[in-house]
Amino acid sequence: MASVLVPLAQGCEELEAVTVVDLLRRAGIGVVTAGLDEKPVRASRGTVLVPDTTLNQALKQKYDMVVLPGGLPGADHLNEDLRIRGLLKEMSETDRYTAAICAAPKVFASAGLLEGKRVTSFPGVLDDFDGFDYQTDAVVQDGKVITSRGPGTAMDFALTLIENLVGKDKRDEVEAALQRPQ
Repeated sequence: MASVLVPLAQGCEELEAVTVVDLLRRAGIGVVTAGLDEKPVRASRGTVLVPDTTLNQALKQKYDMVVLPGGLPGADHLNEDLRIRGLLKEMSETDRYTAAICAAPKVFASAGLLEGKRVTSFPGVLDDFDGFDYQTDAVVQDGKVITSRGPGTAMDFALTLIENLVGKDKRDEVEAALQRPQ
């Protein structure tokens, strides 16, 4: 079974976090949500999320993909956490998937993982960085780096993650059950 870690920081964007977790689980993918500490996570709009475990505990196992939800100040907290940066570098060095949405691609930029890549983000988030090819598509994939624009693109983002981890047939199956307009 494919495995995914979704770190949850205080102030994350709940629509992005919950959409990704929900759709990946619908696809039969093993998802672990991990708080940066032991507290429940108060998301950017006040929703309280209860992570499955702490990041320290979650880091004891390996994952096929790490997905960073955006939102502020959530993405800033992820960016400041050296464990997250170390994990992202390890994922990149071992050719595993890293994915980020909204403000979270700046964590990739700070960790030096976007050099020469095609990427997207919430408008303005990556303005202080360079060395990549910025796109305005809803979801942009360059190799094993997948980025997306924001809450409104969260479903397309999650479906892209599913396709990469378990194939187009499973993506189509999950999407059909969602009753999205064609």
